[in-house]
Amino acid sequence: MSSAADTTRGAFVTLEGVDGAGKTTQADALARSLEAMGREVVRLREPGGTPISEKIRAILLDPDNVAMTDECELLLYEASRAQLVRQTVVPALKRGAVVLCDRFYDSTYAYQAGGRQLDETLVDRCNELGSCGVKPDATVVFDIDPARAFARATKDGADRLEEEGLAFQRRVREAYLRLAEREGGRLRVIDASGSPDEVFLRLRDALSDVLLVTDDARGAFERGVGDVR
Repeated sequence: MSSAADTTRGAFVTLEGVDGAGKTTQADALARSLEAMGREVVRLREPGGTPISEKIRAILLDPDNVAMTDECELLLYEASRAQLVRQTVVPALKRGAVVLCDRFYDSTYAYQAGGRQLDETLVDRCNELGSCGVKPDATVVFDIDPARAFARATKDGADRLEEEGLAFQRRVREAYLRLAEREGGRLRVIDASGSPDEVFLRLRDALSDVLLVTDDARGAFERGVGDVR
C-alpha cells in the first residue's frame, strides 16, 4: 500500500469522529482558511463525493433499509470509497490540491469493526481494497463524549446508523481510540469539546506539520475561527 504523499504534491487530510462530533463545521472552516492562503481545496464527504457514491450513500443511510446485513453495509462503503478515490481524490492530489475528506476508511474500521463488531482483519482487508491503496497523510479524530455528540446528531431525526443508539456510538469511539494507538503517527486525536473557536485552534495545531502552515498563514487560519459557528 502506498501513500498519496509519496507520489503527489498535494495533501490528503481526513477528519473522523462519532456522529455529532462537529467534524463538518470544522472542515468547512479549515477549507475557507486554506483557500485564503491560496491553496486549492477539494472538500469531500464519505460516503459520497461523486454521483455514484452519493447514490450508495442514500442506500446506506436510508432508515427503511433495516434488512441490510453488516457485510452488505461494509461492501457498500468500500464501493463508494473506491469510486471516490479513483474519480476525485487521486486526480486532485496529482494536481497539488489539498483534499479534505469528512470520513474515510478509519470510519469503516470504527463503525463496522467497532460498532458492528465485524472481524477487524476482515475490515482492514476490505479497507485496503476500497481505498485503492491510497492513505491519508494525516487524520484528525474529534474526540467527544458520545452521549453529548449523539444528542446533537439526532436532534432533528436519525439516519439508519444513528438509529443504532448510544451504545453503538460508544463502541465506535472506543474503536477510534484503539486505532489511534495503532497508528499514532498518522492519527491525531483532539478534544472536540469547548467552543467551535477553541476546537478550530486545536485542529490547526494538529495539522500544522502536514499543511506546512507558516507564521503568515496562521493569520488566515485564525481569521477563519470567527466564521466557525
